[in-house]
Amino acid sequence: MIDFNKSLLENCIQNGPLVCAHRGIASGNIPCNTIPAFNAALLQGADMIELDVSKSRDGEFYVFHPGMEPAHLRSKRLISILSDKKVSKLRFVNQDNVPTQFGVYRLDEVLNFLKGKCYINVDKYPIDVPGISNVIRRCGVENQVIVKCNAKDKKTLEKIKNHAPDLMFMAVFHDCDEGITDSIAADGINCIGAEVLFKKEGVQVANKAYVDIMHEKGRVVWVNSIVYDYKVVLTAGHNDDIAVAGDLENGWGWLLDKGFDIIQTDWCGMLKNYIKTRNTF
Repeated sequence: MIDFNKSLLENCIQNGPLVCAHRGIASGNIPCNTIPAFNAALLQGADMIELDVSKSRDGEFYVFHPGMEPAHLRSKRLISILSDKKVSKLRFVNQDNVPTQFGVYRLDEVLNFLKGKCYINVDKYPIDVPGISNVIRRCGVENQVIVKCNAKDKKTLEKIKNHAPDLMFMAVFHDCDEGITDSIAADGINCIGAEVLFKKEGVQVANKAYVDIMHEKGRVVWVNSIVYDYKVVLTAGHNDDIAVAGDLENGWGWLLDKGFDIIQTDWCGMLKNYIKTRNTF
């Protein structure tokens, strides 16, 4: 059970690895990045939900992955160039490319729905750090929200330092930490961990020793088992595809053995059940 009065690390240690549902759970007629998809993830035991943010021409924030308009809305026009009136008329399509009854939700609607229920990773945060931070504060979910950016994105890091140093922040980088998280924390940002990406098993961040060092510093380590493009390697091939195709140990078991604190997946219920039956924690 998540206790938002405790630190993220404390909750990870108490509950075992936290499972993050990538854009919620989309299936059948339920599209991703919608309140029904997020509710489905909660019903499957998600500890955290990842969602994406787009900003309309009028300055409103919506829960939608920028650039996915053709695939998810059958729209050739990006939300970023549309007025709120036009956005309100958009409808998601389902997995058979058939229009659904579901429109694009505002960020504040979704944050209010998720308030007190789970951790929330607000992705695409760099599109407007001050604006998105204001919505997070207005909805009163500061103790639930995790924001991130590439560790090399100095402009975004400066904006976070100036506008949201208190929000839980994770740096995203490949292979080696090289003092990255220490440096960001020393700069006054609430760096509570790292999202690590690696193509090979032998690198620093793919080692349990690294996770242990991060824990000693009060930080957590996030990995992705999701596959959004089979040609893009995020965790040395230990991923959802391998697990769901039948090799649970090589897919998810390897990640569990390394002690990673958060695993982002598209198969939330299956991963939660696997963690329970494996008796790792």
